[in-house]
Amino acid sequence: MTDAAHYSAFETLPDGGRIEIRPQRPQDRDGIRAALARTSQESFYLRFFTVKREFSEKEARYFLDSDFDKNVALVAIADESGRPTIVGGCRYIVMQPGVAEIAFLVIDAYQRRGIGSTLMRHIAALAHKAGLKELVAEVLVHNVPMLKVFERSGLLMSKKIVGTTVDVTLRFPVEDSGPCQSLEPAAGQGRG
Repeated sequence: MTDAAHYSAFETLPDGGRIEIRPQRPQDRDGIRAALARTSQESFYLRFFTVKREFSEKEARYFLDSDFDKNVALVAIADESGRPTIVGGCRYIVMQPGVAEIAFLVIDAYQRRGIGSTLMRHIAALAHKAGLKELVAEVLVHNVPMLKVFERSGLLMSKKIVGTTVDVTLRFPVEDSGPCQSLEPAAGQGRG
């Protein structure tokens, strides 16, 4: 387990809204189910490549269990009427040494507010700190917002269209070329 399990950051979004980025926890099960219930079929399809709404217990464990070593998951929490509410999340799963697959979901009411890019910055910083060299993703060709998040990530991006999907590879800069500025937290962001 790495310090990813204790990660916390507060962000101000471009529209002035505030979110907390923190590790996904086992006790988030109900919050994640509530977030999925607030997600449209289109968004669900863009993330899971299916509109299946129910998960088996095995699938639920797969999505909910993080060891914060090879499987790291973060959630975005917004305040809704005084209640902390999960409005998005991301994860990476190490596929082979140095390479992890990443995936994201932001509920519809919070899309196009910068949460995907914010999550990308935080998960990439954790992946880089963990020694990963590449992040990969399979994205549907028409999921332009997600492709733009990757393009703006500050990482070296290559992509290959395979049928209806785009295989995306994001590479961290070589260490001797200097730090990747986009991975550093912006001034004024809290970390705990």
